[in-house]
Amino acid sequence: MRGAFGQAKRALATLVSGSMLLAVPAFGAESFDPGSHEGARALVDELASQGVDRDWLELALSRAEYRPAVLEAMSGAAERRLRWDEYRNIFIKPERIEAGVSFIEAHREAFERAEAQYGVPPEIIAAIIGVETFYGRHTGSHRVIDSLATLAFHHPRRGTFFRGELAAFLEITSEQQVDPLTLDGSYAGAMGYPQFIPTSYQAYAVDFDDDGMRDLWHNPVDAIGSVGNYFARHGWTAGQPVVSEATGPATQPEGIAFNRTEKPYVSLASLAGQGIEPVGSAQGMSETTQVIPVALDFADGKLEYRLGHHNFYVITRYNHSHLYAMAVTTLAERIRAAMEGES
Repeated sequence: MRGAFGQAKRALATLVSGSMLLAVPAFGAESFDPGSHEGARALVDELASQGVDRDWLELALSRAEYRPAVLEAMSGAAERRLRWDEYRNIFIKPERIEAGVSFIEAHREAFERAEAQYGVPPEIIAAIIGVETFYGRHTGSHRVIDSLATLAFHHPRRGTFFRGELAAFLEITSEQQVDPLTLDGSYAGAMGYPQFIPTSYQAYAVDFDDDGMRDLWHNPVDAIGSVGNYFARHGWTAGQPVVSEATGPATQPEGIAFNRTEKPYVSLASLAGQGIEPVGSAQGMSETTQVIPVALDFADGKLEYRLGHHNFYVITRYNHSHLYAMAVTTLAERIRAAMEGES
């Protein structure tokens, strides 16, 4: 597989400026032609001043298309509207657990090297990729340049943010000699196995197989190393827990702020005062230990409590949602249990 990737990458390296742009948009679709679109023209000027080929930029942006469906999708993210049991049931299924075990086994050397270098266990890295793209099976159906151009120039609140992502995407594809019109991703412009947004790609992607290219679109080894690097750079602490179980009242206490994706911010003593306590011996914790109190809701009104530790917070740097972090943690636990059951 590595040989096939290497051949593909060498083929890409032979492409030059304008000839990289092979795809052609649908006839009549609204575009972001820098010749008539002021925002696109300003972006071209900015990137050209930094050394990106102007003709290449103009051609790329002129073929980007406005996609109103992207704006609609941005307002309906699952993390904003689902209970825990609904969100959990999307990701915690036997086939995703089994595929996670197979993914680790298929890339055992890369996972072991990532854990040795970054301190992140294989099951956590696999769970991230499993939640994001089902281990590379579903990396998105939106053309990245269309999504990012639409959000950069049409999002009512976050246009500046997405303009930066569009700029980073154009820089990446220019540097790596990849046709930007051929890359698909999420509606928000996230790409490849780990669904990195372009600025994260620039900051955290690594060439983990030493073939001369950071390829998160097609190369699972680069993806494994890049997820490990991402977590290490955000402060993952090797050997430390992610979540502890806890007991608590049937009704969520009003005096505690739950589910905030911040660094641990409530002491165990404060939680105990509201009837929330860790299950078991709480090894390594004391009354002053700070945690993230998590309350998980179910269809029947039942609540379950968890105590998020620093590594739980690190997972939320990937996606600022307590539901996401719980799904990753739960999938990782199930993958690990399945692997231990096979040994």
